[in-house]
Amino acid sequence: MGPSIVTAFSVPVHRALTEPILMGGAPRSVAILNGTLAVAVGLGLQLWLVGVGLFLCGHLAAVWAAKHDAQFMDVVRRHVRLPSHLGV
Repeated sequence: MGPSIVTAFSVPVHRALTEPILMGGAPRSVAILNGTLAVAVGLGLQLWLVGVGLFLCGHLAAVWAAKHDAQFMDVVRRHVRLPSHLGV
């Protein structure tokens, strides 16, 4: 028996399996870290406006980066682990 050729074979893949998990447009891990840091500053240091400003700036930066590259956190982690790998 020789190899059989299957023609017109396709498997539907749901879109949720290929897209990253985002919270408010930012990667989930960044949004959680940013929110935790902002709450720590707002409640712990009792600097409410600084905490809100920190959250807004951090979240807007993460959303901007995710719009340009949805996998930017993987690139940042790899760059921190292997700095010479990306030519810096």
